[in-house]
Amino acid sequence: MRVIFFVISIAIFAISCQVDKQYQKLKVAENYHIYGDTIIVTNGEELTAVNDLYKELALGDTITTTITAKVTEVCKKKGCWMKLDLNQDQDVMVRFKDYGFFVPEDILGKEVILEGMAFVDQVSVEDQQHYASDAGESKEEIAKITTPKNTYTFQAIGVLTKK
Repeated sequence: MRVIFFVISIAIFAISCQVDKQYQKLKVAENYHIYGDTIIVTNGEELTAVNDLYKELALGDTITTTITAKVTEVCKKKGCWMKLDLNQDQDVMVRFKDYGFFVPEDILGKEVILEGMAFVDQVSVEDQQHYASDAGESKEEIAKITTPKNTYTFQAIGVLTKK
Protein backbone atom coordinates (compact mmCIF):
# COMPACT_ATOMS: atom_id res chain seq x y z
CA MET A 1 0.00 0.00 0.00
CA ARG A 2 2.86 2.38 0.83
CA VAL A 3 4.48 1.69 -2.53
CA ILE A 4 1.26 2.49 -4.41
CA PHE A 5 0.81 5.72 -2.44
CA PHE A 6 4.46 6.67 -3.15
CA VAL A 7 4.12 6.00 -6.90
CA ILE A 8 0.88 7.99 -7.10
CA SER A 9 2.50 10.90 -5.20
CA ILE A 10 5.46 10.96 -7.59
CA ALA A 11 3.13 10.86 -10.61
CA ILE A 12 1.04 13.77 -9.31
CA PHE A 13 4.19 15.78 -8.59
CA ALA A 14 5.58 15.14 -12.09
CA ILE A 15 2.31 16.16 -13.74
CA SER A 16 2.09 19.38 -11.70
CA CYS A 17 5.67 20.31 -12.69
CA GLN A 18 4.83 19.81 -16.39
CA VAL A 19 1.72 21.99 -16.10
CA ASP A 20 3.78 24.73 -14.39
CA LYS A 21 6.45 24.58 -17.12
CA GLN A 22 3.79 24.83 -19.86
CA TYR A 23 2.26 27.84 -18.07
CA GLN A 24 5.70 29.51 -17.91
CA LYS A 25 6.23 28.92 -21.64
CA LEU A 26 2.85 30.50 -22.43
CA LYS A 27 3.75 33.56 -20.32
CA VAL A 28 7.06 33.90 -22.18
CA ALA A 29 5.24 33.65 -25.54
CA GLU A 30 2.90 36.49 -24.49
CA ASN A 31 5.81 38.89 -23.96
CA TYR A 32 8.56 37.75 -26.35
CA HIS A 33 9.23 36.62 -29.91
CA ILE A 34 10.84 33.18 -29.59
CA TYR A 35 13.57 31.84 -31.88
CA GLY A 36 14.77 28.31 -31.18
CA ASP A 37 13.97 26.80 -27.78
CA THR A 38 11.74 28.67 -25.34
CA ILE A 39 13.80 30.23 -22.57
CA ILE A 40 12.01 30.48 -19.24
CA VAL A 41 12.64 33.90 -17.69
CA THR A 42 10.99 35.20 -14.56
CA ASN A 43 10.64 38.82 -13.53
CA GLY A 44 13.00 38.52 -10.58
CA GLU A 45 15.67 36.55 -12.41
CA GLU A 46 19.06 38.20 -12.77
CA LEU A 47 20.53 37.74 -16.22
CA THR A 48 24.25 37.78 -16.84
CA ALA A 49 25.45 40.90 -18.63
CA VAL A 50 27.46 39.73 -21.62
CA ASN A 51 30.41 42.03 -20.88
CA ASP A 52 30.87 40.42 -17.42
CA LEU A 53 30.68 36.88 -18.78
CA TYR A 54 33.91 36.70 -20.80
CA LYS A 55 36.27 38.35 -18.28
CA GLU A 56 37.28 35.02 -16.72
CA LEU A 57 37.15 32.74 -19.80
CA ALA A 58 40.27 31.55 -21.64
CA LEU A 59 40.62 29.68 -24.93
CA GLY A 60 38.87 26.33 -24.48
CA ASP A 61 36.79 27.32 -21.41
CA THR A 62 32.99 27.01 -21.63
CA ILE A 63 30.04 28.04 -19.47
CA THR A 64 26.32 27.37 -19.95
CA THR A 65 24.23 30.42 -19.08
CA THR A 66 21.41 32.81 -19.95
CA ILE A 67 22.55 36.29 -20.99
CA THR A 68 21.16 39.58 -22.18
CA ALA A 69 22.83 41.94 -24.66
CA LYS A 70 22.27 44.36 -27.56
CA VAL A 71 22.54 43.05 -31.15
CA THR A 72 25.14 44.95 -33.22
CA GLU A 73 25.15 42.90 -36.44
CA VAL A 74 23.06 40.17 -38.09
CA CYS A 75 23.83 37.91 -41.06
CA LYS A 76 22.35 39.68 -44.09
CA LYS A 77 21.84 36.47 -46.07
CA LYS A 78 19.49 34.52 -43.77
CA GLY A 79 19.97 35.50 -40.12
CA CYS A 80 22.25 32.53 -39.44
CA TRP A 81 24.48 34.43 -36.95
CA MET A 82 24.56 37.69 -35.04
CA LYS A 83 27.00 39.75 -33.00
CA LEU A 84 26.40 41.22 -29.55
CA ASP A 85 27.77 44.41 -28.04
CA LEU A 86 30.40 43.78 -25.34
CA ASN A 87 30.81 47.49 -24.53
CA GLN A 88 34.49 46.97 -25.29
CA ASP A 89 36.51 46.75 -28.49
CA GLN A 90 35.31 43.20 -29.29
CA ASP A 91 31.87 41.75 -30.06
CA VAL A 92 30.48 38.34 -29.20
CA MET A 93 29.79 36.10 -32.21
CA VAL A 94 26.53 34.16 -31.77
CA ARG A 95 25.75 31.06 -33.78
CA PHE A 96 22.68 28.89 -33.40
CA LYS A 97 22.92 25.29 -32.28
CA ASP A 98 22.98 22.86 -35.23
CA TYR A 99 21.74 25.66 -37.54
CA GLY A 100 18.39 24.81 -35.94
CA PHE A 101 16.92 28.30 -36.26
CA PHE A 102 17.64 31.78 -37.59
CA VAL A 103 16.79 35.31 -36.45
CA PRO A 104 15.32 38.15 -38.52
CA GLU A 105 17.45 41.12 -39.58
CA ASP A 106 15.11 43.56 -37.83
CA ILE A 107 16.53 42.63 -34.41
CA LEU A 108 19.57 44.80 -35.14
CA GLY A 109 19.95 47.23 -32.23
CA LYS A 110 17.49 45.38 -29.98
CA GLU A 111 18.11 43.80 -26.59
CA VAL A 112 17.94 40.01 -26.70
CA ILE A 113 17.93 37.22 -24.13
CA LEU A 114 19.92 34.12 -25.10
CA GLU A 115 20.43 30.75 -23.52
CA GLY A 116 23.33 28.54 -24.45
CA MET A 117 27.04 28.04 -24.11
CA ALA A 118 29.66 30.82 -23.95
CA PHE A 119 33.28 30.14 -24.88
CA VAL A 120 36.43 31.63 -26.35
CA ASP A 121 37.10 30.23 -29.81
CA GLN A 122 39.83 30.52 -32.41
CA VAL A 123 38.25 31.38 -35.76
CA SER A 124 40.08 30.31 -38.90
CA VAL A 125 40.87 32.69 -41.76
CA GLU A 126 38.33 30.88 -43.96
CA ASP A 127 35.53 31.24 -41.40
CA GLN A 128 36.35 34.93 -40.83
CA GLN A 129 36.21 35.52 -44.58
CA HIS A 130 32.89 33.65 -44.80
CA TYR A 131 31.37 35.79 -42.02
CA ALA A 132 32.71 38.97 -43.64
CA SER A 133 31.10 37.93 -46.92
CA ASP A 134 27.78 37.25 -45.15
CA ALA A 135 28.01 40.70 -43.56
CA GLY A 136 28.35 42.31 -47.02
CA GLU A 137 32.02 43.34 -46.73
CA SER A 138 33.88 44.25 -49.93
CA LYS A 139 36.32 41.82 -51.58
CA GLU A 140 39.16 44.14 -50.57
CA GLU A 141 38.16 44.00 -46.88
CA ILE A 142 37.78 40.20 -47.05
CA ALA A 143 41.26 39.87 -48.61
CA LYS A 144 42.77 41.73 -45.61
CA ILE A 145 41.82 38.83 -43.31
CA THR A 146 44.98 36.72 -43.16
CA THR A 147 45.40 35.34 -39.61
CA PRO A 148 43.27 33.24 -37.23
CA LYS A 149 41.72 35.22 -34.39
CA ASN A 150 40.52 34.44 -30.86
CA THR A 151 36.90 35.53 -30.47
CA TYR A 152 34.22 35.50 -27.85
CA THR A 153 31.58 33.07 -29.04
CA PHE A 154 28.11 32.02 -27.89
CA GLN A 155 26.21 28.98 -29.19
CA ALA A 156 22.55 29.76 -28.55
CA ILE A 157 19.79 27.18 -28.13
CA GLY A 158 17.18 29.92 -27.90
CA VAL A 159 16.77 33.69 -28.39
CA LEU A 160 14.04 36.00 -27.08
CA THR A 161 13.18 39.54 -28.18
CA LYS A 162 10.52 41.69 -26.51
CA LYS A 163 7.27 42.13 -28.44
